[in-house]
Amino acid sequence: MPDEKIARALRARVRRDILHLLGENNNRSVKELANILHITESRASKHLKFLYDMGLVDIQNDPPKKFYFLKFTEIKDLVVIYDKIVEKMEK
Repeated sequence: MPDEKIARALRARVRRDILHLLGENNNRSVKELANILHITESRASKHLKFLYDMGLVDIQNDPPKKFYFLKFTEIKDLVVIYDKIVEKMEK
């Protein structure tokens, strides 16, 4: 079910951060995302694989690197709205 996939993807803060960054610049490598988010490349790769498996991101192979991009650009708006709601609920 697509709605369950989106909900699972948005559950983790780091995945929302990745989706947000891809929404700003829709072609980023694992290394670039890891550096921006101050996480290991292994952790970034794990979350990107999850997002890929959920069907939200896709990969452009440009050997030796892979670049990730949003499969649906609308997801960036959803992430912003989701984060605003979470922030309000935490107050």
